[in-house]
Amino acid sequence: MTRILPGVIAMAAIVVASNILVQHLFGQWLTWGAFTYPFAFLVTDVMNRVYGVKAARKVVFAGFVVGVICSLIGTQIMGEFGPLVTWRIAIGSGIAFLTAQMMDVAIFDRLRRGAWWRAPLASTLVGSSLDTALFFTIAFSSQLVFLEPANDVSWANEVLPLLGVGPQVPLWVSLALADWMVKLSLALIALVPFRAIVTKLSPDVA
Repeated sequence: MTRILPGVIAMAAIVVASNILVQHLFGQWLTWGAFTYPFAFLVTDVMNRVYGVKAARKVVFAGFVVGVICSLIGTQIMGEFGPLVTWRIAIGSGIAFLTAQMMDVAIFDRLRRGAWWRAPLASTLVGSSLDTALFFTIAFSSQLVFLEPANDVSWANEVLPLLGVGPQVPLWVSLALADWMVKLSLALIALVPFRAIVTKLSPDVA
């Protein structure tokens, strides 16, 4: 456990920071949390490369537990329009995180013997896409209103041009697309620190 403690701490820090920063807008379609959360995949991939699948899963589970705690705390804090975190958001966040991170771990392990960049890039791209699709659909889609009938998500389903310029879609689709594009961009950028960290921690597997 001691050897993966830095990974656990890093994952916990990212999850906590993202839960706080998601409350603050960045432009019209994003929150500041969109720029911190994707680095959870970097932590998972580094742990997977250096210490293996079991260690990576332990780090993911630690992040999941921290995320659940943050969500539960958020449901008890009242903001201007109600709880900072609704139960739908809490459910969507937990399911999306655990599913996407475990998918990342599995894909990384499947591709770990290829070129050094292939496993982290492919696993993060798939994991990030799955994370975005699951979270925004569960948290905001009008089709899943039964998850929390008292929670009014009509604002997220207001039909507007996609990212302000495209076809007419529910607002949450634009939010999801913007979030997804940030994740994809950071997946490419994260290859640089991934290579550097892995080389420092375990040069023989870099």
